Amino acid sequence: MLSQTQEKGLSKMMSKLLRHTPEDFGVVLDPEDGTCSISTLLAAIQAQSRWSWVKQEDIEQVVRNSDKQRFEIKDGRIKARYGHSHDKIQYTPGNPPAILYHGTNMKALPSILKEGLRPMGRQYVHLSEGTHFAALAGSRRGELVMLQVDTSAAKQQGITFYYAGNEVWLSDHMPPSCLSVIK
Repeated sequence: MLSQTQEKGLSKMMSKLLRHTPEDFGVVLDPEDGTCSISTLLAAIQAQSRWSWVKQEDIEQVVRNSDKQRFEIKDGRIKARYGHSHDKIQYTPGNPPAILYHGTNMKALPSILKEGLRPMGRQYVHLSEGTHFAALAGSRRGELVMLQVDTSAAKQQGITFYYAGNEVWLSDHMPPSCLSVIK
């Protein structure tokens, strides 16, 4: 059983491998879904002297306990649910609930209200079915502002939504006319 400190550190290492720079560790992600085998991930982690002691059970603990459900294991393969730097992961279009949420900070609000939500350094705009995950994401960079997304209005403007799992929805962008500030 990992301590909280070990779990947090291993989660960051896994994010680095699965989201940011897999090539630096010799990991090749499947271009279709961004996965690699758990054994490949484990070998890449263990190759780092600091992490040579890690076992598969430790990786599974990180996946299970991740507050934002950052990772997914399926059929012996693992991926970061919300990819960033590697090839753009393709998702199947879906029908979201009528309202989704996006947490941001007060500093970013004027630009968002003018230009809408853009992926910035990510592959997609991240939206949540509830306020919990949206608040976690938005509160990291200052005073939290919660936005409500009218998905019906967005669909009428041609926006496609993709379900990423664990109440997270993605879109390529979100026009300002589909957004309202709720707190």
